[in-house]
Amino acid sequence: MKTARENMLRRAQRVRRRLKKYSNGRPRLSVFRSSKNISVQIIDDVTGTTLASASTLEDKKVKGSNLDAATRIGKLIAERAKKAKIEDVIFDRGPYLYHGRVKALADAAREAGLKF
Repeated sequence: MKTARENMLRRAQRVRRRLKKYSNGRPRLSVFRSSKNISVQIIDDVTGTTLASASTLEDKKVKGSNLDAATRIGKLIAERAKKAKIEDVIFDRGPYLYHGRVKALADAAREAGLKF
């Protein structure tokens, strides 16, 4: 019987395997959601480097794990992506369902000008 951690990693790998087929060289917008915080990175899988990142841990104004914090982080990552001259990414939700905080983050990033 698999542990919860192993099941989570399997779901994340399944999503990433599907994304790899359709990425066409675009960087990946990867989301990590914990019970208290949310963080996001734009990763170039070709070179294995992080191009931009944002998290609720880095700013005292953006606190918590609620929808408002996820929206602020979505806007922040879109601003940082524009500074790094990144406009088009592929969204990697990881093992998380696309609703709630993950959806709020994605919608805010789209509204701020990030395409995916």
